[in-house]
Amino acid sequence: MIDVRKLRMIAELERLGTIAAVAQELHLTPPAVSMQINSLERELGLSLTERRGRRLELTPAGRTLAAHGKDITDRLALVEFEADGLREGTVGHYRIAAFPSAARTIVTDIWTSILGGDSSVTFDLVTSEPEDAVAALLAGVADLAVIHDYSIVPRHLPVGVESDRLGAEPVWLAIRADDPAAVAGIDLARLAERSWVVPDRSLTCFDMVDRACGLAGFRPDVVAETADFSVQLGLVQAGVGVALVPDMAVGTVPDGVVLLQPSHPIERHLFAATRTGQLTDPGLIKLRDSLSAAMATRSARRAVAP
Repeated sequence: MIDVRKLRMIAELERLGTIAAVAQELHLTPPAVSMQINSLERELGLSLTERRGRRLELTPAGRTLAAHGKDITDRLALVEFEADGLREGTVGHYRIAAFPSAARTIVTDIWTSILGGDSSVTFDLVTSEPEDAVAALLAGVADLAVIHDYSIVPRHLPVGVESDRLGAEPVWLAIRADDPAAVAGIDLARLAERSWVVPDRSLTCFDMVDRACGLAGFRPDVVAETADFSVQLGLVQAGVGVALVPDMAVGTVPDGVVLLQPSHPIERHLFAATRTGQLTDPGLIKLRDSLSAAMATRSARRAVAP
Protein backbone atom coordinates (compact mmCIF):
# COMPACT_ATOMS: atom_id res chain seq x y z
CA MET A 1 0.00 0.00 0.00
CA ILE A 2 1.27 3.47 -0.88
CA ASP A 3 2.47 5.52 2.08
CA VAL A 4 0.16 8.52 2.27
CA ARG A 5 2.90 10.67 3.82
CA LYS A 6 5.18 10.09 0.82
CA LEU A 7 2.33 10.81 -1.54
CA ARG A 8 1.74 14.10 0.25
CA MET A 9 5.41 15.02 -0.31
CA ILE A 10 4.93 14.59 -4.05
CA ALA A 11 1.82 16.79 -3.92
CA GLU A 12 3.67 19.44 -1.90
CA LEU A 13 6.64 19.33 -4.29
CA GLU A 14 4.34 20.16 -7.18
CA ARG A 15 2.74 22.98 -5.19
CA LEU A 16 5.89 24.50 -3.67
CA GLY A 17 8.49 23.71 -6.33
CA THR A 18 11.55 22.80 -4.20
CA ILE A 19 12.60 20.11 -1.77
CA ALA A 20 13.65 22.83 0.70
CA ALA A 21 10.18 24.37 0.65
CA VAL A 22 8.56 20.95 1.12
CA ALA A 23 10.85 20.23 4.06
CA GLN A 24 9.97 23.55 5.69
CA GLU A 25 6.24 22.96 5.16
CA LEU A 26 6.36 19.47 6.68
CA HIS A 27 8.88 20.31 9.43
CA LEU A 28 11.48 17.91 8.04
CA THR A 29 15.02 18.24 6.69
CA PRO A 30 15.59 18.39 2.92
CA PRO A 31 17.61 15.14 2.93
CA ALA A 32 14.72 13.39 4.74
CA VAL A 33 12.24 14.55 2.09
CA SER A 34 14.55 13.45 -0.75
CA MET A 35 15.03 10.06 0.93
CA GLN A 36 11.27 9.52 1.24
CA ILE A 37 10.59 10.47 -2.38
CA ASN A 38 13.39 8.18 -3.60
CA SER A 39 11.93 5.40 -1.46
CA LEU A 40 8.50 5.90 -3.04
CA GLU A 41 10.01 5.70 -6.52
CA ARG A 42 11.65 2.38 -5.65
CA GLU A 43 8.45 0.99 -4.16
CA LEU A 44 6.42 1.89 -7.24
CA GLY A 45 9.09 1.19 -9.84
CA LEU A 46 8.42 4.61 -11.36
CA SER A 47 10.45 7.76 -11.89
CA LEU A 48 8.50 10.52 -10.22
CA THR A 49 11.08 13.31 -10.42
CA GLU A 50 13.80 14.44 -12.83
CA ARG A 51 16.57 17.03 -12.72
CA ARG A 52 16.28 20.03 -14.99
CA GLY A 53 19.32 22.12 -14.30
CA ARG A 54 19.32 22.91 -10.63
CA ARG A 55 15.58 22.25 -10.23
CA LEU A 56 13.84 19.01 -9.41
CA GLU A 57 10.75 18.62 -11.58
CA LEU A 58 7.94 16.06 -11.51
CA THR A 59 7.64 13.57 -14.33
CA PRO A 60 4.21 12.89 -15.90
CA ALA A 61 3.88 9.96 -13.46
CA GLY A 62 4.84 12.28 -10.60
CA ARG A 63 2.22 14.84 -11.64
CA THR A 64 -0.46 12.13 -11.78
CA LEU A 65 0.37 10.92 -8.29
CA ALA A 66 0.61 14.51 -7.06
CA ALA A 67 -3.02 15.07 -8.12
CA HIS A 68 -4.08 12.00 -6.15
CA GLY A 69 -1.93 13.13 -3.24
CA LYS A 70 -3.70 16.47 -3.15
CA ASP A 71 -7.11 14.79 -3.21
CA ILE A 72 -6.09 12.42 -0.42
CA THR A 73 -4.59 15.24 1.65
CA ASP A 74 -7.78 17.28 1.27
CA ARG A 75 -9.86 14.26 2.23
CA LEU A 76 -7.68 13.57 5.28
CA ALA A 77 -8.02 17.19 6.34
CA LEU A 78 -11.79 16.81 6.12
CA VAL A 79 -11.64 13.58 8.12
CA GLU A 80 -9.58 15.33 10.82
CA PHE A 81 -12.05 18.22 10.88
CA GLU A 82 -15.02 15.88 11.21
CA ALA A 83 -13.22 13.78 13.82
CA ASP A 84 -12.82 16.95 15.89
CA GLY A 85 -16.52 17.62 15.43
CA LEU A 86 -17.42 14.07 16.43
CA ARG A 87 -15.35 14.40 19.59
CA GLU A 88 -17.11 17.69 20.37
CA GLY A 89 -20.55 16.32 19.50
CA THR A 90 -21.12 18.89 16.74
CA VAL A 91 -21.00 16.45 13.81
CA GLY A 92 -22.87 13.20 13.22
CA HIS A 93 -26.04 11.62 11.93
CA TYR A 94 -28.33 9.82 14.37
CA ARG A 95 -31.56 7.85 14.21
CA ILE A 96 -34.18 8.73 16.83
CA ALA A 97 -37.30 6.77 17.78
CA ALA A 98 -39.78 8.67 19.94
CA PHE A 99 -43.35 8.16 21.08
CA PRO A 100 -45.78 10.51 19.27
CA SER A 101 -46.37 13.25 21.86
CA ALA A 102 -42.63 13.53 22.57
CA ALA A 103 -41.93 13.66 18.83
CA ARG A 104 -44.49 16.46 18.46
CA THR A 105 -43.03 18.50 21.33
CA ILE A 106 -39.49 18.15 22.65
CA VAL A 107 -38.01 16.37 19.61
CA THR A 108 -39.50 19.04 17.35
CA ASP A 109 -38.12 21.72 19.70
CA ILE A 110 -34.53 20.47 19.46
CA TRP A 111 -34.82 19.84 15.72
CA THR A 112 -35.79 23.48 15.24
CA SER A 113 -32.88 24.69 17.37
CA ILE A 114 -30.38 22.41 15.59
CA LEU A 115 -31.54 23.54 12.15
CA GLY A 116 -31.25 27.16 13.26
CA GLY A 117 -27.78 26.76 14.81
CA ASP A 118 -24.27 26.10 13.56
CA SER A 119 -24.22 22.40 14.46
CA SER A 120 -23.70 19.78 11.77
CA VAL A 121 -25.59 17.14 13.74
CA THR A 122 -28.51 15.68 11.78
CA PHE A 123 -30.99 12.96 12.59
CA ASP A 124 -33.83 10.87 11.24
CA LEU A 125 -37.03 10.41 13.25
CA VAL A 126 -39.58 7.64 13.49
CA THR A 127 -42.50 7.61 15.91
CA SER A 128 -42.67 4.44 17.98
CA GLU A 129 -44.23 3.44 21.24
CA PRO A 130 -41.60 2.76 23.93
CA GLU A 131 -41.59 -1.02 23.52
CA ASP A 132 -40.96 -0.74 19.77
CA ALA A 133 -38.39 2.03 20.27
CA VAL A 134 -36.38 -0.12 22.69
CA ALA A 135 -36.54 -3.04 20.25
CA ALA A 136 -35.24 -0.70 17.53
CA LEU A 137 -32.30 0.22 19.77
CA LEU A 138 -31.41 -3.41 20.36
CA ALA A 139 -31.67 -4.17 16.64
CA GLY A 140 -29.37 -1.25 15.80
CA VAL A 141 -32.12 0.47 13.82
CA ALA A 142 -32.22 3.44 16.23
CA ASP A 143 -29.41 5.23 18.09
CA LEU A 144 -31.58 7.01 20.66
CA ALA A 145 -35.09 6.26 21.91
CA VAL A 146 -37.33 8.72 23.74
CA ILE A 147 -39.47 6.53 25.99
CA HIS A 148 -41.68 6.87 29.04
CA ASP A 149 -43.06 5.16 32.08
CA TYR A 150 -45.51 6.23 34.77
CA SER A 151 -45.12 6.78 38.48
CA ILE A 152 -47.58 3.91 38.97
CA VAL A 153 -46.31 1.76 36.05
CA PRO A 154 -42.48 1.52 36.07
CA ARG A 155 -40.60 0.27 33.02
CA HIS A 156 -37.77 -2.25 33.16
CA LEU A 157 -35.18 -2.02 30.39
CA PRO A 158 -33.41 -5.04 28.90
CA VAL A 159 -29.70 -5.71 29.31
CA GLY A 160 -27.72 -3.58 26.88
CA VAL A 161 -29.97 -0.51 27.11
CA GLU A 162 -29.39 2.43 29.49
CA SER A 163 -31.52 5.52 30.01
CA ASP A 164 -31.18 9.08 31.28
CA ARG A 165 -34.21 10.78 32.81
CA LEU A 166 -35.32 13.85 30.85
CA GLY A 167 -38.04 15.03 33.21
CA ALA A 168 -41.63 14.43 34.22
CA GLU A 169 -45.07 15.72 33.32
CA PRO A 170 -48.42 15.51 35.11
CA VAL A 171 -51.26 13.28 34.02
CA TRP A 172 -54.58 15.15 34.00
CA LEU A 173 -58.12 13.93 34.45
CA ALA A 174 -60.09 15.19 31.45
CA ILE A 175 -63.74 15.75 32.35
CA ARG A 176 -66.55 17.98 31.18
CA ALA A 177 -66.59 21.32 32.99
CA ASP A 178 -70.31 20.98 33.76
CA ASP A 179 -69.85 17.58 35.42
CA PRO A 180 -70.70 17.82 39.15
CA ALA A 181 -67.56 15.80 39.92
CA ALA A 182 -65.29 18.35 38.20
CA VAL A 183 -63.56 19.76 41.27
CA ALA A 184 -59.86 20.33 41.93
CA GLY A 185 -58.08 17.43 43.59
CA ILE A 186 -60.76 14.97 42.59
CA ASP A 187 -60.63 11.47 44.04
CA LEU A 188 -60.86 9.00 41.16
CA ALA A 189 -63.02 6.78 43.39
CA ARG A 190 -65.85 9.25 42.71
CA LEU A 191 -65.73 8.20 39.05
CA ALA A 192 -66.18 4.47 39.63
CA GLU A 193 -69.59 4.50 37.97
CA ARG A 194 -68.54 6.66 35.00
CA SER A 195 -67.70 5.53 31.50
CA TRP A 196 -64.03 5.78 30.55
CA VAL A 197 -62.18 6.63 27.35
CA VAL A 198 -58.81 4.90 27.38
CA PRO A 199 -55.74 4.26 25.19
CA ASP A 200 -55.34 0.99 23.26
CA ARG A 201 -54.97 -1.96 25.60
CA SER A 202 -51.60 -2.83 24.07
CA LEU A 203 -50.06 0.42 25.36
CA THR A 204 -48.42 1.33 28.67
CA CYS A 205 -50.80 4.31 28.76
CA PHE A 206 -53.72 1.88 29.13
CA ASP A 207 -51.90 0.12 31.98
CA MET A 208 -51.59 3.51 33.67
CA VAL A 209 -55.37 4.15 33.50
CA ASP A 210 -56.17 0.62 34.63
CA ARG A 211 -53.70 0.86 37.54
CA ALA A 212 -54.94 4.32 38.62
CA CYS A 213 -58.51 3.13 38.71
CA GLY A 214 -57.48 -0.06 40.48
CA LEU A 215 -55.69 1.93 43.18
CA ALA A 216 -58.93 3.91 43.59
CA GLY A 217 -60.81 0.65 44.16
CA PHE A 218 -62.55 -0.08 40.85
CA ARG A 219 -62.06 -1.32 37.29
CA PRO A 220 -62.85 1.28 34.61
CA ASP A 221 -65.98 0.81 32.51
CA VAL A 222 -64.29 1.21 29.12
CA VAL A 223 -66.57 2.46 26.34
CA ALA A 224 -63.91 3.69 23.87
CA GLU A 225 -60.27 2.89 23.10
CA THR A 226 -57.95 5.07 21.03
CA ALA A 227 -54.22 5.82 21.02
CA ASP A 228 -54.97 9.37 19.82
CA PHE A 229 -55.31 11.62 22.85
CA SER A 230 -56.97 14.36 20.80
CA VAL A 231 -59.71 11.84 19.99
CA GLN A 232 -59.98 11.00 23.68
CA LEU A 233 -60.48 14.68 24.50
CA GLY A 234 -63.07 15.00 21.75
CA LEU A 235 -64.99 12.07 23.21
CA VAL A 236 -64.82 13.65 26.67
CA GLN A 237 -66.21 16.86 25.15
CA ALA A 238 -69.06 14.85 23.62
CA GLY A 239 -69.93 13.44 27.05
CA VAL A 240 -68.89 9.89 26.18
CA GLY A 241 -66.75 9.48 29.28
CA VAL A 242 -63.75 10.71 31.25
CA ALA A 243 -60.06 10.14 30.50
CA LEU A 244 -56.55 10.38 31.96
CA VAL A 245 -54.28 12.34 29.63
CA PRO A 246 -50.53 13.15 29.92
CA ASP A 247 -49.76 16.85 29.70
CA MET A 248 -47.65 16.77 26.51
CA ALA A 249 -50.34 14.76 24.75
CA VAL A 250 -52.69 17.73 25.02
CA GLY A 251 -52.56 19.94 21.95
CA THR A 252 -55.63 22.05 22.70
CA VAL A 253 -58.31 21.60 25.33
CA PRO A 254 -61.76 21.41 23.70
CA ASP A 255 -64.44 23.87 24.80
CA GLY A 256 -66.34 22.58 27.75
CA VAL A 257 -63.54 20.29 28.94
CA VAL A 258 -61.32 20.90 31.98
CA LEU A 259 -58.09 19.21 33.03
CA LEU A 260 -57.84 18.44 36.74
CA GLN A 261 -55.11 16.89 38.84
CA PRO A 262 -56.33 13.82 40.75
CA SER A 263 -56.05 13.78 44.54
CA HIS A 264 -53.30 11.18 44.14
CA PRO A 265 -51.13 12.79 41.42
CA ILE A 266 -49.81 10.66 38.57
CA GLU A 267 -46.69 11.55 36.58
CA ARG A 268 -45.33 10.38 33.26
CA HIS A 269 -41.53 10.16 33.29
CA LEU A 270 -39.56 10.69 30.08
CA PHE A 271 -36.21 9.08 29.33
CA ALA A 272 -33.61 9.11 26.58
CA ALA A 273 -32.43 5.54 26.08
CA THR A 274 -29.35 4.35 24.20
CA ARG A 275 -27.38 1.17 23.83
CA THR A 276 -24.84 0.75 26.62
CA GLY A 277 -21.97 0.90 24.14
CA GLN A 278 -23.07 4.36 22.97
CA LEU A 279 -23.37 6.03 26.36
CA THR A 280 -20.22 8.10 25.83
CA ASP A 281 -20.91 9.11 22.22
CA PRO A 282 -20.50 12.94 22.31
CA GLY A 283 -23.24 13.57 19.75
CA LEU A 284 -25.75 11.44 21.66
CA ILE A 285 -24.77 13.14 24.91
CA LYS A 286 -25.53 16.52 23.31
CA LEU A 287 -28.86 15.23 21.98
CA ARG A 288 -29.81 13.94 25.44
CA ASP A 289 -28.82 17.27 27.00
CA SER A 290 -30.85 19.15 24.39
CA LEU A 291 -33.91 16.98 25.01
CA SER A 292 -33.56 17.50 28.76
CA ALA A 293 -33.34 21.28 28.26
CA ALA A 294 -36.39 21.24 25.98
CA MET A 295 -38.29 19.28 28.62
CA ALA A 296 -37.29 21.77 31.31
CA THR A 297 -38.40 24.68 29.13
CA ARG A 298 -41.83 23.15 28.60
CA SER A 299 -42.17 22.45 32.32
CA ALA A 300 -41.30 26.08 33.08
CA ARG A 301 -43.92 27.32 30.62
CA ARG A 302 -46.51 25.07 32.23
CA ALA A 303 -45.62 26.40 35.70
CA VAL A 304 -46.34 30.00 34.68
CA ALA A 305 -49.36 29.28 32.48
CA PRO A 306 -52.62 30.80 33.69
